[in-house]
Amino acid sequence: QVQLVESGGGLVQAGGSLRLSCAASGSMCSTDAMGWYRQAPGKQRELVAAMTSGGTTNYADSVKGRFTISRENAKNTVYLRANNLTPEDTGVYYCAAGSTSWSIFNGEYECWGQGTQVTVSS
Repeated sequence: QVQLVESGGGLVQAGGSLRLSCAASGSMCSTDAMGWYRQAPGKQRELVAAMTSGGTTNYADSVKGRFTISRENAKNTVYLRANNLTPEDTGVYYCAAGSTSWSIFNGEYECWGQGTQVTVSS
């Protein structure tokens, strides 16, 4: 059974930073594509940043220049460094993993984590 275990969420003041981590274990789904998505209260889940095992990335316009996604392929782990956070970044952040590189553009993954709450206070 595959698991995606997220960590690093929490409460931070506006202008602060967080580093989220997501480690994939098990063999039920591939990690060719891994990404971070978020869902704010009353809104649909949206892309934050995603990355293929080959290094291709896709970022939401709202986080470009502030957030950085990275991976350790040997550890099946993806990270998200979030700088200069604003209250609009508040939400539940979900990790996703899948077998198709195109997933970083269409948001279709086989596996999703449970989510980690990020709250940015003003």
